[in-house]
This record gives sequence, C-alpha cells and structure tokens, in this order.
Amino acid sequence: WYYIQRGSTMRELEAFCCQHSSCADYGQRGAGNLRWHGWSGKKKQIRMLYCRTCKQYFSQRKGSALWQSRLPEDQAVSVLEHIGEGCGVRQTARLVNVHRNTVCRLNRQAGDHAARTHDEVVALSPPDRRDPV
Repeated sequence: WYYIQRGSTMRELEAFCCQHSSCADYGQRGAGNLRWHGWSGKKKQIRMLYCRTCKQYFSQRKGSALWQSRLPEDQAVSVLEHIGEGCGVRQTARLVNVHRNTVCRLNRQAGDHAARTHDEVVALSPPDRRDPV
C-alpha cells in the first residue's frame, strides 16, 4: 500500500490502473503493477506512474476529466462545480479567475469523460423484470 503524502487529495496507487490499451493489465485496478515515478506539473503536484507490465509512464490524471489540464486540481474542480451549479461560462471564468476558453475546454472534457464512463458502466444493463420474456 503506497501513500504519497503530498497534496490534499492523494489516493493509494491501487486506485489507479494502467492507461495504455496495449498493456496486459490495462484497466485493472489493484493489480500491483504500478509504482510511483516522481512528480509532474509546474508546482510538482501531479504524480507520474510507471507500469511494470508494459514499462510505460503516465500521469495520474490520464484517463480522467482533468487530463492535460494545466490548472491546479482544486481550481479545475471549482470550475466544474460552478458549471454543475448552473453558472454560465463567463460567470464561472470570472469567479474562478480563468479564461472563458478554459471553462469551455474543461466542460467539454468533463462531458466527454462522463459519456465514456457511462457507456462503460452501463454497457450491460440488467434485464427489466417487468418485461415478460
């Protein structure tokens, strides 16, 4: 069990999985194939991970709604919370102190991520018990 004591929202490595689709352990959480490999980002707040199976490196944000976001996590989450509460793009940009294009980009990324997650989780819906078969 690896804990990285930097930042306020660090999670165990078992919460992550390899993000390279060609890897044998792709998408498998808690497989024991990941190890911490340093920090990335302007303020060194994003963990870099290494997969021992495919020998590839990737950011902890890869595969998430914050992938390739240059904002600190708390600021990016604040943008998405404002949008989720119904604030407009310009209002959110003003309140969070980011450019309106940043708000639009994060909103689009979060929507795309939500759609992919939905499709993955609801790929096989349980049968409706009310339907006579």
